[in-house]
Amino acid sequence: MGAKALGHAVLRVRDLERSLAFYRDILGMKEVARYGGRMVFLSCGENHHDLALQEIGRGAPSPNPAAVGLYHLAFKVGDDLRDLIEMKAKLEGAGVQIVGTSDHTVSKSLYVLDPDGIEIELYIDEDPAIWKANPQAVATIKPLAI
Repeated sequence: MGAKALGHAVLRVRDLERSLAFYRDILGMKEVARYGGRMVFLSCGENHHDLALQEIGRGAPSPNPAAVGLYHLAFKVGDDLRDLIEMKAKLEGAGVQIVGTSDHTVSKSLYVLDPDGIEIELYIDEDPAIWKANPQAVATIKPLAI
């Protein structure tokens, strides 16, 4: 008995509609339900919901990068480098700043901040045989120029 999969994450946000525009309109998640006027549930397509956003108000403090807690969430955005390049163009077209890129050997990633400063990784996977043959490969960070 034990954890079988990560079911979903819930993020606290300042402004529900502003965050919804990012996750739904830019990242392409599907809005599936709302709870009252302060929560929205989003799906990547396979699950009833993968992410929920909970509005806590415009005066909420920003995440503290030196505190214990969430570092980032990662969303798979495709199956090959062309998909990642397409996502990069979409982000740039929407005015979303890309704060980093990495080649992790097992995946390639873009890093952005959501409207509340929560770091989001957008990635594509490489051949799973890489990490199956060498699990340590998952702990690789190299520059990625795309």
